[in-house]
Amino acid sequence: MIEAHAPSAFLSPSLQQEVAQFSPSFDETVDGAADRRILIVDDEAAVRRLFSDYLRESYECKTAASADEALTELAVQSYALVISDMMMPGRNGVELLREVQSRYPETAVIMVSGVDRPQRVRDALRVGAFDYLIKPCELSVLTLSVERALERRSLQRTAKVYKRHLESQNIELANRKQELERLQAQLVHTEKMASLGQLSSGIAHELNNPAGFVYGNMDLLQGYVLELSKLFDAYDKVALPADAALLVESIKTEICYERLKGDLNSIISDCREGAQRICDVVKNLRLFSRLDEAELKSINIHEGIDSTIRLLSSYFSDGHILLHRDYSNLPAVNCYAGQLSQVWMNLLVNAAQAVNHQGEVSISTRLEDTSVAVAISDTGNGIPENELSRIFDPFFTTKPVGEGTGLGLSISYGIVERHGGTITVKSKVGTGTTFTVRIPIRATEPTPKLETAICTIGEIVYDS
Repeated sequence: MIEAHAPSAFLSPSLQQEVAQFSPSFDETVDGAADRRILIVDDEAAVRRLFSDYLRESYECKTAASADEALTELAVQSYALVISDMMMPGRNGVELLREVQSRYPETAVIMVSGVDRPQRVRDALRVGAFDYLIKPCELSVLTLSVERALERRSLQRTAKVYKRHLESQNIELANRKQELERLQAQLVHTEKMASLGQLSSGIAHELNNPAGFVYGNMDLLQGYVLELSKLFDAYDKVALPADAALLVESIKTEICYERLKGDLNSIISDCREGAQRICDVVKNLRLFSRLDEAELKSINIHEGIDSTIRLLSSYFSDGHILLHRDYSNLPAVNCYAGQLSQVWMNLLVNAAQAVNHQGEVSISTRLEDTSVAVAISDTGNGIPENELSRIFDPFFTTKPVGEGTGLGLSISYGIVERHGGTITVKSKVGTGTTFTVRIPIRATEPTPKLETAICTIGEIVYDS
């Protein structure tokens, strides 16, 4: 009597446990009855009856008198094994074997023939037959061949299950690795930028006093020069002895007195303007890298954007880039001011670089229900559609090699996400790009977690 086996009965106990662990739904996705279903194909009724009666004790057996009849039966239901004669009217056994291998690759095939020729055996095995039996064959040999064919089929299917699970696990591991790399980069960047923020805040504090001295003394200096000018003008009106007058004229000529007198006020004005610029930079730097940015505060979004623009004067003050500002009347926003300043910094620098320092950059703000929306647009070359889905990925950059690390937009995305907002992008090649940031007016403190590790004080990233 032939003993019937379940699909995984041919596996060792440990292997069965692993299959159960990695594929708990294995039996649910496979037709269990098909694992014990055998189709016997032979043009001789006696052979079909003999094999069927012998194997029916343990397997569900069906018979077919030709290859065409067998293919019709295979199209109706699945079979684990086909036992086929080699020589039959119409299509022979090899042709049936090819069709089964092409249409039903999970069905094993055993060829049976009364011709014992090595070339036929090789041809059948080369096409894909599991075994080749010679008529008349002993039923015990047939039993062994059937068991081995079903065991091999079960192992192959188990291997496919393992392969699918390994592939899915590899994809999952790759995704986790990428996420860990992103978080590691953000944490490293956080530490660096926190130190940079504290350093810039300290430098701004140290520069503030001497810059104030210079700026304040410029007013006094200008007043003193005016007083001295009055004295010089009075001396010019006094009649001097000939030798003294000649000496004074000689000195005036030597020092270019008239030109010096005219340039002096201009020089003082230039120095005063320069000192004013230093004070403005210090003020903006302190605002940008303020130490209280780790706390939620109500701020004016427009002030933060304008402060960032002043820090980016090298891009927007030379007249090559036309900057448009369309500000709506917005309420104060509860946010992390310094972090949002970095978002404006990244987006504005990217916009300026996108137009290649010759074009237009627009900033518009509007109120949308309980959020404010800030749109920053440029007239650059735009971003190809196939790259839009990746621009917020860490280390992805559209800039040439060596000009960007691909962290700017990724960090900006994290900052906006921490505020409970969104950042979206629309771009068309040859037309330009628009980034839109939406921030809730009343942001709340986020739940601490590793994924929201955001750069804190004074983060400045000039790339995307």
